[in-house]
Amino acid sequence: MKHFSLFNPLRVLIFLLLILPVLALLGFGVVWLWQSDYLVDWLIALVACGVLSYGLQSWLVQRESKLLRDATTAPNPIWPPNTDAVWNQVEALAESTHPEDWPLENGAWTLQLAQQTLQTVAHNYHPDVEKPLLELTIPHTLLIIERASRDLRQDVAEKIPFSHRLTIGDLFRIQRWKVKAEQLFNIYRAGNIIVNPVNALLSEAWRHLRERSFMLAKDELHRWFLRAYVRKVGYYAIDLYSGRLSLGIEQPDAAIPISETDLTQAANTLTKQRDEPLRILVSGRSNAGKSSLINALFGEFIAATDTLPDTTNTIKPFVLTREGLSQAIILDSPGCDSPLFSEEQMLTAAGESDLILWVTPANRPDRQIERDSLDALRAFQAMRTHRHTPPLLVAVSFIDHLRPINEWQPPYDLNDTNNPKSLNIDRAIQAVVSDLAVPIERVIPVSLAAGKVYNVDDALWSAILNMQSEALRVRLMRCLDARKNAENWNMLQYQMISTGRFLKKLPDLLMAKNKK
Repeated sequence: MKHFSLFNPLRVLIFLLLILPVLALLGFGVVWLWQSDYLVDWLIALVACGVLSYGLQSWLVQRESKLLRDATTAPNPIWPPNTDAVWNQVEALAESTHPEDWPLENGAWTLQLAQQTLQTVAHNYHPDVEKPLLELTIPHTLLIIERASRDLRQDVAEKIPFSHRLTIGDLFRIQRWKVKAEQLFNIYRAGNIIVNPVNALLSEAWRHLRERSFMLAKDELHRWFLRAYVRKVGYYAIDLYSGRLSLGIEQPDAAIPISETDLTQAANTLTKQRDEPLRILVSGRSNAGKSSLINALFGEFIAATDTLPDTTNTIKPFVLTREGLSQAIILDSPGCDSPLFSEEQMLTAAGESDLILWVTPANRPDRQIERDSLDALRAFQAMRTHRHTPPLLVAVSFIDHLRPINEWQPPYDLNDTNNPKSLNIDRAIQAVVSDLAVPIERVIPVSLAAGKVYNVDDALWSAILNMQSEALRVRLMRCLDARKNAENWNMLQYQMISTGRFLKKLPDLLMAKNKK
């Protein structure tokens, strides 16, 4: 079969005959402008319109670039601390992604770039594995790509004009016609230079500016698309490894089994609400006033006070409902020096809590056993880099027992050095800060004695409310960890049941196949 070239001499002659009248008109127009002394004015208007058009186009490009920058994926503030370095690596990978390396017309780029991003994240969580990407399950891998594609689709639809109308086929057809149109346009440019060199020179300058602006926008859009894709895949990969992404959990606020048990056991449960409550652990040494502090928070007698050693011999839950605070379970625990409560039990209870209230008596300077317990708790929390650390508040009790003992006329200004009671309370706080190695802003002096309750409903309660946002982040990660473990067992149970049903039907299926 004979192939005909698009640019054989006959076709070129036909095209020139068609555009010759137009070119002649342009040439005669320039001559008329020159003869009428309007040529300079026309050139000034041409340059002014060109500059204004280029400026508006540049402004439009900047505005669209800002829309793309605003759509940049940011790290999730509730991620645990060990994700900071991982996200920095994802950001570095995104910034190193260039359009020339990942042409969009090559459909393989999506899987290859996703694989490279997943590999970057997986290596941080499996550093000793030769191929850490293979540690991902197939459903989780598909879920990551599904979520990333969903978010990217939304960003493209909202930020890129006409993206909801253009198909992939349209883009490829436009690219093919663009090549042919450029070839025809080059012939026109050559003829224009011969017929009207002045106009051709100005047109070439304008075309250069316009194409430069267009290519800048095109490359920037391509670059944004690739980098957004890397960040989305990295975001959900970190979500998965940090315990936030699961295959079927859609209600992270529902109560988990341990809280369900505590809500059932709590003697003062008056609500049927079964959302996951905040878990507030009250701990400290024996006879420090832990139960008295709980009674003060409730405003009524609810927990037996430590009038005798080890009155509290196990963790006891109480449901606390107060304005401004999410439903909470207060966990009254034995003293850290109690023989009935081991360090392991204390760490387990702290690991299942979202906020810790540590009670220490102001009139007991021997705090070494408390320091040892808190150091063990801090070491335990430091190893759990996949979880946020529950905030710690220290309530300094028995300030009414400080000298002068017989004086009790609150409120006390701790900056008043002329008042002996205020001075001794301040010194007790400074001693607690030093002995227990806690920030002074987390230390609250209180009195819990009957008829002398002080600084609980104001300073301590305000501190608890200020810690609520941080405690809620801890609660979310705790719930997701618990549900992830439950999901693994539920998924395995479902798979075993499905496999059993299939094996039960297998003989019938084989018999039916043999009959055919």
